[in-house]
Amino acid sequence: MLLLGVLALLASCANPALKQADDLARGNQPLQAHALLSTALVQEPGNANLRAAQIRMRERASSQLVLQIDASRTAMRWDDARDYLDRLTELEPKHPRLKQLSNEIVRGQKQERLLGEARQLLKANQLGQAEARVREVLIETPGHPGARALAQQLHDRKPLEALNTELAPAFQKPVTLEFREAPLRNVFEALSRSTGINFVFDKDVRGDSKVTIFLRNVTLDEAMRVILSTQQLDRKLLNESSVLIFPNTQGKQREHQELITRTLYLANADVKQVQTLVRTIAKVRDIYIDERLNLMVVRDTPEVMRLVERLIASVDLPEPEVMLEVEVMELATDRVDALGLQWPDSVQFGLPTRDFAGNVNGLATGQVPVGRRNEFRATIANPALLATLRGTSGNVNLLANPKIRVRNKEKAKVQIGEKLPVFTTTTAVNVGTSASVSYLDVGLKLDVEPTIQLDNDVSIKVALEVSNLIRQVQGPAGSIAYQVGTRVTSTTLRLNDGETQILAGLINDEDRHTAAGVPGLSSLPVVGRLFGLQTDTRNKTEVVLLITPRIVRNLALPDSSFTQLAGGTDSAPGAFSSLLRSSGAKAGVGISSGGSAAPAFAAPAAAPAQAAPVDEVVLNFAVTPQVAPGGTLSVTLKQDGGATIRGEVEFDPSLLAPAQAAANTGTGRVPFELGPRGERVVVFRALPAASGQMLAVNIVSVSATGPGGEAPTVRLDGQGLATVGKAP
Repeated sequence: MLLLGVLALLASCANPALKQADDLARGNQPLQAHALLSTALVQEPGNANLRAAQIRMRERASSQLVLQIDASRTAMRWDDARDYLDRLTELEPKHPRLKQLSNEIVRGQKQERLLGEARQLLKANQLGQAEARVREVLIETPGHPGARALAQQLHDRKPLEALNTELAPAFQKPVTLEFREAPLRNVFEALSRSTGINFVFDKDVRGDSKVTIFLRNVTLDEAMRVILSTQQLDRKLLNESSVLIFPNTQGKQREHQELITRTLYLANADVKQVQTLVRTIAKVRDIYIDERLNLMVVRDTPEVMRLVERLIASVDLPEPEVMLEVEVMELATDRVDALGLQWPDSVQFGLPTRDFAGNVNGLATGQVPVGRRNEFRATIANPALLATLRGTSGNVNLLANPKIRVRNKEKAKVQIGEKLPVFTTTTAVNVGTSASVSYLDVGLKLDVEPTIQLDNDVSIKVALEVSNLIRQVQGPAGSIAYQVGTRVTSTTLRLNDGETQILAGLINDEDRHTAAGVPGLSSLPVVGRLFGLQTDTRNKTEVVLLITPRIVRNLALPDSSFTQLAGGTDSAPGAFSSLLRSSGAKAGVGISSGGSAAPAFAAPAAAPAQAAPVDEVVLNFAVTPQVAPGGTLSVTLKQDGGATIRGEVEFDPSLLAPAQAAANTGTGRVPFELGPRGERVVVFRALPAASGQMLAVNIVSVSATGPGGEAPTVRLDGQGLATVGKAP
């Protein structure tokens, strides 16, 4: 009855919700199991089993939700990730990763939007804006696969010496300059009139410096960089159409250059080593590191900052890791053969003793009377003759099969065995004897140090030591020592990923033959076994090591856009190069101290050697809409086809005059010729009579010649109206 009562009590304590929750957990439904346990706990708040099961199930459900959130973020399923995050918030409002996961979802959505915009800008050939968005994503997530792939596409679309694509499109207009010993201000005035760009000079810029320059079919940006670099000047972009020119001195750089401050978090690289790299290569002005957070704060110009970001992206890479599958076997075989007759090796002679019943129970010890010598008897052990026929053999495999995951060039150690205590006694005068204990390692020791190569080979330094206890050795004063057998090997090998190497040959071979029996007779061949026992013992052990490297993660080399980049000059790290693009014409630059200017603006382009026939070409032309009294009016002609276009620009000679005297024929027309994909700017000067009037510029006498000699039609696209302001 008592037993039945105890069983009934235990059955009443076990809540059925525990079994149902366990079944749900096995079906990979921890959320439902947690809800079931929470409902049961409300009904029985004092049940400790329900409380413990609910806590375990909550941890399991939280871990599952975190994995689902990470998987959804990787697959860019933001709605699912947000749904799982809401469930996690409801399940465990104080989860330690809750805020981090929420920020990662928001950051991931923003990065996806930025990459979408970057792809659209890439299609529109706006490489500078696309690169800025990709760089913003890589700053936050250096290993983002989509951003890295897009960065590689951007790198393939532009040369190594990239242009400053942050400038407005007006800076990419092609111009042709021909000045001989002209004042610097006149050169920039001509550039301003032809391109519509405003130039502001610092008070310390010498406007009367003489420049001799001949540039044909180069962009305005390239022409500016050539002129500024030869005159020890620098520029600062004020807006899309205004540039500040100032002397390139340290004081003026500090006064005019805009600096930015950026915090860079490093995921893998050591911040102190990166600090040394940045100081050496980029020569940054101000830098601060925080080893606790592995971050770096840099303050410098945007050009230097861009160089710093690319340098960090090239070194902040996860270290390679390898999984080493090690199998150590000790193969031991022992064989014992014993065959023969074991004769008694001693005979006893003496006076027998008897017990109370009169039975002989042994021989008397000590002194016996000689008078009873007739009672002396000889005895031998019973049985007198023992035949032995025995054979034993055995195979022992001591197997250790660890799997070790190791970082590149890091040491890993495996030790399997036991520690044997060794006592040491010390005797001192007036102190006595003291004992201390030390431990001796016996068993298997394995040290490995892998080095992962870029070609997926693994170089491994291996040190193996196998030791075993042979026997104990009794020392003085009752101390104990041990005789230990050791086999040691060390080597360096190089294996492919997944290749198995076997290290064997550490053999201990023992062969022993013993014979015991009648002296002389037991040593006879064949018949000797009738007079004694012969035992053959053979023990053999061999240690075999099998090692297989499996690369978990090799070094992910960055794209060439991060490892090969323009570094600027020694005085201006990270600055854009002043080299001209290969598509531009030859340029010659000279500096003189006096002379006059002779400007000319034209951009003819040579026709390609071979091109497909065309049926129609479009001639785009644009006129400066607003002209100051006495100012200049520019007519921009451009065509993207493969034909050669000829025509004339018609104007009113009483209101306008060509800026070049050679073009003033007095007929009111300026002829022009545009090659395939050519562009030209024709500049006019507004005469005093044009003050306050609206001017009309027309394109007339237009004809085209295709690459195959055909005559395609020409369609004009543009408006040739301009308004001249009134003179004060």
